Amino acid sequence: MPSPGAPAPPRLPIEDSYLELLADTLEGLDTPARGQFLQRYFRTITHLDLQEAQCVQLWDEMLTRRGELSKHMERQISLKTALMDVLTSAGLFRVPILIEYDELKKLQLNAVTDPLTGLYNRRLFGEAFEKELNRARRYGQPLGLVILDLHRFKEVNDKYGHPRGDEVLRAAASTLKKALRTSDSAFRIGGDEFALLLPQTDAAQALALSRRVGTVFGESIAHFQMAVSVSMDHGVATFPQDGDQADQLIRVADERLYHLKHANHGKTPTPGSRTDLASGAVPEPAAPASSERQTSAPKPIPFESKRPAEKPDSTLSAAASPSASETSGNHALAVPPPARVYTIPRKAERVSMSGTNAYAVLGDQGIRRARVLDLGFGGVALELESQEEIPESILAVLHVPILPPVRVNLKPVWFQRTPQGAYRIGCAFVS
Repeated sequence: MPSPGAPAPPRLPIEDSYLELLADTLEGLDTPARGQFLQRYFRTITHLDLQEAQCVQLWDEMLTRRGELSKHMERQISLKTALMDVLTSAGLFRVPILIEYDELKKLQLNAVTDPLTGLYNRRLFGEAFEKELNRARRYGQPLGLVILDLHRFKEVNDKYGHPRGDEVLRAAASTLKKALRTSDSAFRIGGDEFALLLPQTDAAQALALSRRVGTVFGESIAHFQMAVSVSMDHGVATFPQDGDQADQLIRVADERLYHLKHANHGKTPTPGSRTDLASGAVPEPAAPASSERQTSAPKPIPFESKRPAEKPDSTLSAAASPSASETSGNHALAVPPPARVYTIPRKAERVSMSGTNAYAVLGDQGIRRARVLDLGFGGVALELESQEEIPESILAVLHVPILPPVRVNLKPVWFQRTPQGAYRIGCAFVS
């Protein structure tokens, strides 16, 4: 018993305390019981199936080695150290698990994560891209790739210093994280370069998301009050239209990013350059802009709304040309404006409800029903059979597949009459 004035012995770590207790317990067991217990114990820490007699022998060697090491070091050696020495010397410690599981996961995450922004790094981008491409090929689904960079970012570092530049990068990363679905992935692949992988996303959806991301990013850094106007440019490529290999899609996305920079920042492309890339069109990567292609009338693409924010998306399948403008009868479709302001930017792409029985019950009395066309984090699109007076605020219960009925407050944002006489309404969720 220690004297009252003697200092208390240091407390052992949890692992050492566990082994000391284990050693004391095993001393009171007979050899067969010790062998059965140690066989399970060594299977857990070495992932090997050893004989009971071999396990007892290893344990006894560990006790002996502990005494030898303690005598040599002139201090008490822990059982864990002696056990590690015995198992390593015997060539049995092939899969060590003495490291904490949380620490191991942290190490694995740090290996594939950019420390500044918290996004995945370039190393994981290559692996994830190949994985998503294989999945898209297997199931015949589209895959969107978006390459983004920050225009005039170097000027921020030069004028305000790298700490402010880091804040801008973190704001860009935060914008990307908020805009993506759970199935999407965002990566930082360079100093001010980012990449998005968008499974089950076609060219129109990828381009619309890229434009909204750029708008939201501009709003998120407005409070920095910098004299340098930083913007986010994008280039979009999609599988399989633009290629079926990762390097092909990256090359197309980079080329479109380059042309968009020329279009948006006061540089005029040469007459032979592919202006359709800057305007957001999606031609084949190697197809030149020929006169025959420009004079052919594009096949019209139906779109839900005639809101200004959605008009540029309707030009995705045709190059911007005079004939295309005359065919559509809408001059705004020929040359989309370089900057677009969205009244209510979406946080993620819409999920189409076509082919389902999704519907909404409107009003307190629940006497009106509307078909749900699509659904997103920001709102919902509804379709009524006939035009009715719509209040500024709508109480509705949404009935969509998988989810239970959801009670929401809606604010109508846009309206449109279809050629069939139905009445479509775009609504934003109101908290």
